[in-house]
Amino acid sequence: MIIRRLWLSVGALTLAVSALPSAAAAALPRPAADDRSAQRDAGPREALQRDADALRDAGVTGVAVRLETPRGTVKARSGVRDLKSGRPVPQDGHLRLGSITKTYVATVVMQLVGERRLSLDQPVEELLPGVVSGNGNDGRTITVRDLLRHTSGLYDYTRDVFPDPSARTYFAKRWQSYRPEQLVALAMRHKPDFAAGKGWAYSNTNYVLAGMIIEKLTGRTWEQQVEDRILRPLGLRRTDTRASPFLPAPHTVNHQQFAEGGPLVDTTIPYRPFDSGADGAMTGTAHEANRFFAALAEGRLLKPAELAAMRTTVPVPRGSGHPAGTGDGLGLFATPLSCGGSYLTHGGSGFGYVMRTATTADGERTVTVSAHSRSADPKAAARHEDLMRELVDNALCRDAG
Repeated sequence: MIIRRLWLSVGALTLAVSALPSAAAAALPRPAADDRSAQRDAGPREALQRDADALRDAGVTGVAVRLETPRGTVKARSGVRDLKSGRPVPQDGHLRLGSITKTYVATVVMQLVGERRLSLDQPVEELLPGVVSGNGNDGRTITVRDLLRHTSGLYDYTRDVFPDPSARTYFAKRWQSYRPEQLVALAMRHKPDFAAGKGWAYSNTNYVLAGMIIEKLTGRTWEQQVEDRILRPLGLRRTDTRASPFLPAPHTVNHQQFAEGGPLVDTTIPYRPFDSGADGAMTGTAHEANRFFAALAEGRLLKPAELAAMRTTVPVPRGSGHPAGTGDGLGLFATPLSCGGSYLTHGGSGFGYVMRTATTADGERTVTVSAHSRSADPKAAARHEDLMRELVDNALCRDAG
């Protein structure tokens, strides 16, 4: 799940990681932030470890990174698995994928497009009659393409299911669940943010609808389709579509700071109102997330025409929490690389964690980074976002060694 920055800024939660001091050991020395060439001259393992330690030193309780290259795998971890024991972050532990789920769901939709079972330009009303209506919402004007690239204008339901960003609300409502139809109905109580196709705004409602479309067309849930079409063919046995409240062992504890200066709260159990659907339910590992993104980029999951459509982007506006030059495709973002070209990516976040998987356009270099705490301090949060992006850019630009 990625929650809109505008809403979070009001409630003191941000798309970032913890600003509180880490209980980890001392880090390796870190070069000046602008000395990127020195970073890349270092060995791949040392440089990746340095970037992971930078996140830990900035306050993240636990960090894990896995980079796949043509010359092999490079891993780094920093910080602690949990604040009580102080044990190290596990290697290739289980993770909440959050909104990275959207890339799997978009891939299934694109497979259905390739099978001519629907069209990207097909109105939502034809697929889900009467579902998107009321208060200026009109499924006749919103296409499947609009859903997948967030140009629908539909209100993001997450603002209704967590209206009071506090630990009290998290504990009181974290077991509450909604059917997809209920979540869409919440969004329909609000006017759209803009006319379909006339703007861009990230909305989790779009992918709740995408999951409903998959089930309507196939007679099977989006979870079953992802398993049959992606997980089994790729042998991803540690990736799960079910919205399980408990992560399998080993895993790192997720910690959320709900108010500046407040304590870190164990939020490893997800907030089910927005962590249980086609917009953010999945769990997995860094290894398997990398395998999926590489397979997608290499064209092993989609035909050329559908993969090209998925990579075709619209500009993401400034102030939306993405680097300058980022474009949004169909379940994939394209972000410029400092060494030239761009990488394909999607992130995921929830209470207490932020993660990102990214791959070069050819799928040869793929990295997943997970940060297991989030801060209520906006300045620290922005710094952590920058550090995560720098880590990804360094990992994908650096020579394999």
